Amino acid sequence: MRIISRSTLKAFWEKPEYKDSEQPLKEWYQEASKADWSTPNEVKAQFGSVSVIGNQRLVFNIAGNKYRLIVAAKYAFRCLYVCFIGTHKQYDKINAEEVWSNEY
Repeated sequence: MRIISRSTLKAFWEKPEYKDSEQPLKEWYQEASKADWSTPNEVKAQFGSVSVIGNQRLVFNIAGNKYRLIVAAKYAFRCLYVCFIGTHKQYDKINAEEVWSNEY
């Protein structure tokens, strides 16, 4: 899958308070980049803890469930758009089906 954009993830892990997210996000990025998903069920088969929500969104648990990553999946184009990365507390304050690029 093509992931748009890695720079959003990098900007997050470069913040001192989220430094521990760097390796888990890089691992997620590598695994998702190699994937060729065409349905949410295929994502779920690879990432058992992923939540499939409305608006073609997927919610991944990162770093032992410390962080949440929301992507919009466009399967026909083999693309995942990073919509949000943050802590559970930050996640609880947003609308996961509408948030875009950490607008929280």
